[in-house]
Amino acid sequence: MQQHISITAISSISPLGKTPGEAWESYQNNQHCLTTKEVLETPVFVAEIPEEAQQEIGRLRQSDSKYKSLDHSVLYAIYASRQAIKQANWKPSDNFGINIGSSRGATGLFETYYDSFLKNNKAETLSSPTTTLGNISSWVSHDLQTQGPEISHSITCSTALHAMLNGIAWINSGMCNKFLVGGSEAPLTPFTIAQMQALKIYAKADDTYPFPCRALDFNKSKNTMILGEGAAMVCLERGIKENALATIKGYGYATEILKHNISISSDAKCFQKSMKMALGELNPNEVDAIVMHAPGTVKGDLSEFKAIEKIFCNKTPALTTNKWKIGHTFGASGALNIELAVLMLQHQKFIDVPYIDNATPPKKFKNILVNAVGFGGNAVSILLSK
Repeated sequence: MQQHISITAISSISPLGKTPGEAWESYQNNQHCLTTKEVLETPVFVAEIPEEAQQEIGRLRQSDSKYKSLDHSVLYAIYASRQAIKQANWKPSDNFGINIGSSRGATGLFETYYDSFLKNNKAETLSSPTTTLGNISSWVSHDLQTQGPEISHSITCSTALHAMLNGIAWINSGMCNKFLVGGSEAPLTPFTIAQMQALKIYAKADDTYPFPCRALDFNKSKNTMILGEGAAMVCLERGIKENALATIKGYGYATEILKHNISISSDAKCFQKSMKMALGELNPNEVDAIVMHAPGTVKGDLSEFKAIEKIFCNKTPALTTNKWKIGHTFGASGALNIELAVLMLQHQKFIDVPYIDNATPPKKFKNILVNAVGFGGNAVSILLSK
């Protein structure tokens, strides 16, 4: 780390609710946010934002005539970004940077426009400008009226943490003092869900588990990934700020050479490298907890755990994940993991996974490691400190 960097605000909209306060309240119970939804005349598990949050998004859509044609992924990003900069007390004149990513982008709109094209042999006027990936950061920048740099990208499921890496790099370079980073995803569409089912990694709706997504259950015999929707935004600022929720103590990244389109090695060498880089000179024994990526797949969960065993050897930190509760939000998942870590640091309370035996968590939390990885073996690890 070349500069001390503070997280001065974090905001989200997800199956947990529409504020970090609502998210923390939801984390206090052992109930998941998963429901079933008819997709192509078949019930599937999904994790949707709650009705009150949907109403907020509806009001946002109606607030500006230009917003009526935007995808949910963009509206989620605008909503969460507004709340984050309000919390951080940023002003448009600060000209802060924006880096918001998405794995799938405007997939809902794209599917609608493409279906219309197949029927009419003609593309609709806004089909291109409202489905480009750059849509997210551009519209957030417009909404917040900042003139700083704005970046959009997709690096599959590690997108949000790569956005954080970019924000760190810009601040370290001296080119920007403040950066809004995060991810947004609205993947609960027929084609997106069908893609995951084709990979045979999606949970089946006829399963009778009390917890349909069995993330971190290393004894499961079948894949149990379930998709969720939402967005989370993080305000980064140079220096140690009085209003800091947490500080970024380290960061790491790595990419594997793939043997298969969706695989990582059995002991997740990419995670071994990213975690080791994030730890730097810190003794691994000083890490109190890890918020794992843990998508709920047999190989994905186990490979990350094996990587943790390799790095932490004799003392594995307390392990947790939120996928069992809110599903896998693809490109937004890393930022929602950051939110969970920040909340645990703030409240000095560990959020456990109810169906697994875990190491006894420490009574006090100082350092929490956050992981994310996606198709392509692109791992990122962020070390947060109180």
